[in-house]
Amino acid sequence: MFYGWEVSKQRGRLENLARKNYFLASVQDRTQVVLKAIKGNPVAMADNVIEETDNYPGKDELDWGYEEGVEWGLLFPEANGEYQSPINLNSREARYDPRLLEVGLNPNYVVCRDCEVINDGHTVRIMLKSKSVVTGGPLPSDHEYELSEVRFHWGKENQRGSEHTVNFKAFPMELHLIHWNSTLFNSVEEAMGKNKGILIIALFVQVGKEHLGLKAITDVLQDLQYKGKTKIIPCFNPNTLLPDPLLRDYWVYEGSLTTPPCSENVIWILYRYPLTISQMQIEEFRRLRSHIKGAELLEGNDGMLGDNFRPTQPLSDRVVRAAFQ
Repeated sequence: MFYGWEVSKQRGRLENLARKNYFLASVQDRTQVVLKAIKGNPVAMADNVIEETDNYPGKDELDWGYEEGVEWGLLFPEANGEYQSPINLNSREARYDPRLLEVGLNPNYVVCRDCEVINDGHTVRIMLKSKSVVTGGPLPSDHEYELSEVRFHWGKENQRGSEHTVNFKAFPMELHLIHWNSTLFNSVEEAMGKNKGILIIALFVQVGKEHLGLKAITDVLQDLQYKGKTKIIPCFNPNTLLPDPLLRDYWVYEGSLTTPPCSENVIWILYRYPLTISQMQIEEFRRLRSHIKGAELLEGNDGMLGDNFRPTQPLSDRVVRAAFQ
């Protein structure tokens, strides 16, 4: 851990490093909050086969965790910003904005072939290579936002797990569809922290009926038990994560990434109606581990991956808009 003058000296370099590594899989134990260099092998890719690998990018990384009392702002200055995420959505205070309905929000997603699914020690990630884009709604006119990946946040119990809350109610899970502005920028890394650079579409998840679209993911989680494990699945359809077209009411506000470096200038769209997955499906997420195989755990750390949600942040002077009355 860095103290005193060391924090000031390191901040600029750490912020750049954090931005660079936001979209890289984690390869270190959560017990460390220092920079490490590690060596490893790139993820193998294959056509039309399902393949399992260990994911070690071999990059310097500043690690972080969800342990109680951990201060992200010490190592990630952007986490101290005024417009941070997640937030509590107060439905009565959200402002109806009919302009959001003038041009409908239009996700144009396509099936992704040979998608990589990763346990990075913080979450499960689905890396998408196909050209899926979203336009319209609150987004700048004639701008396309390309879907980069999907991330999940869940609780160890059904009473908690989502990052955002609605009228202080949490859901068991929340998933994020992370997009970048491909009209203005050349990559998701370049778009981070930039005005109009990043869009995240969030969906709350409740427990009930099995979700067939997520079955392709939950069926392989048993092979991703440890941090650094990856799997290539033949195909995944991100359209299955969207609510029914008649149930696409949403809120929108400006915030930040919910994981380090917590860069701001993120457009958040949160669908009002949740997805549903089965209890068995959410338990597959809860069986995952946050450490590499064979790692020594600190006392009191059970090594299970869960409760990977950031506490809600102050709304400050922001206004949450609603595309429904």
